[in-house]
Amino acid sequence: MKSEELRKIQTPLKEKYREQPTAAIITLKASGEIGAGISCKVDTGKALVEAGLHPATGGNGMLACSGDLLLEALVACAGVTLRAVATALEIPIEQGKVIAEGDLDFRGTLGVAKDAPVGFKAIRLSFELACDANPDQLAAIAKLTERYCVVYQTLTKGVPIATSYVQQ
Repeated sequence: MKSEELRKIQTPLKEKYREQPTAAIITLKASGEIGAGISCKVDTGKALVEAGLHPATGGNGMLACSGDLLLEALVACAGVTLRAVATALEIPIEQGKVIAEGDLDFRGTLGVAKDAPVGFKAIRLSFELACDANPDQLAAIAKLTERYCVVYQTLTKGVPIATSYVQQ
């Protein structure tokens, strides 16, 4: 996609959202069905993903781990955002790779050590890009990718999460 094609698609949306700010507020939704054993079937809208325990917590490795899914969501969002940013800036990216790594201490998840955190202790996101960008262009791509990547911003800033449990 070329920069002008992206602008042609996004300009009317940006205008609409400036004029009608509430039109820009969209609620995304995910749902899943509690599955057999210790699993949850999540309908992504494109495919059905069955998630289960990571082998470090007793899983057999045959089901997707939710920690992996979180990192995959970060990679997907960052990759799409980077491509959109580079397109808008008219900086061709021949090819690239996005890598997310996260460190977990499963003692926290299993309740073995109260001082061990539940969740990722650290996440590293890296990009390997084949492009002719100069250092200033690469810095602009990095800055704007981090600024506009929804998953990156959500993870770095955090958001309140409200939970409810309804017995049927």
